[in-house]
Amino acid sequence: MDEPFTRAYRAIEARDVPELAAVLARFPGLVTARGTNGNDLLGMAAAACDERLVRVLLDAGADVGHANAHGWTALHQAGYAGLPELARMLLDARARPDVSARGDGGTPLVVALFWGHTPTAELLAAHGVWPRNLRVAAGLGQLELAEDAGAHREFYRPHGGFPAWRPSDSAAEVLDEALSWAARNDQADAITELVARGARLDADVYRGTALTWAAAGGKLRAVRRLLDLGADPNARGTFGGPDHGEGVTALHLAAQHGHLPTITLLLERGADPGIRDTIHHGDAASWADFGGQEAAVALLRDRRGG
Repeated sequence: MDEPFTRAYRAIEARDVPELAAVLARFPGLVTARGTNGNDLLGMAAAACDERLVRVLLDAGADVGHANAHGWTALHQAGYAGLPELARMLLDARARPDVSARGDGGTPLVVALFWGHTPTAELLAAHGVWPRNLRVAAGLGQLELAEDAGAHREFYRPHGGFPAWRPSDSAAEVLDEALSWAARNDQADAITELVARGARLDADVYRGTALTWAAAGGKLRAVRRLLDLGADPNARGTFGGPDHGEGVTALHLAAQHGHLPTITLLLERGADPGIRDTIHHGDAASWADFGGQEAAVALLRDRRGG
């Protein structure tokens, strides 16, 4: 027979709410149990992206502020997954939005902004903006919020699948990075202001240019604004983990995620669908095919004449 913690974990994996409730009723001490890397059941339920499981655990007395070995809380996970309802539930249970994970400044708000989960980020920001640096201000589209542009930037990746890097105090790096964060959150006006301040349109500070991040998220206003300001639609750069994107263009990422309006706009502005990346040697259509994006494959192959 499985150990109680394993039973609870399997119930979470299966999204089996009645089973989880039954296990907790029989073994109430499980809410304080810890698994690998200090993860508790509440964190696992948040990672399962199921508010019902989270509610069962909160009602059973789970610690809403528990952090694993990386400082990651359930509220960080809500930001990571872009789940505003889960974030609201945790905040109502008095989860702290100012706690850092994976480095100083890695608050739930920052995690949400990293991925371009703007609605969740805005909900979190309504409970306090931490930290008030330029990348956060840019992601929220409120540059006036930046009290210290380069402060609290030790956080730079949400998990170890991204390569190691060390943010510097370079003013140019801080500005270029902020442009990327504005782009991935579709903040067109902030993009214009940052470029006016000297941000480089094709800078690839950490795993992606501003245009590539905007295209990957289907952020059409940001893509259009960057192109209007002179971003090169065929600029090559990095993206994601070390085995994901090297020598990729914005079109590769828009294709992989099936963002048809973004693909169309990029093609209209001169994006070359025949460019191949340097790792997988695939063109945009092959990236769309790998992502299971049939409509994007058809659109791209039609533009290339088959």
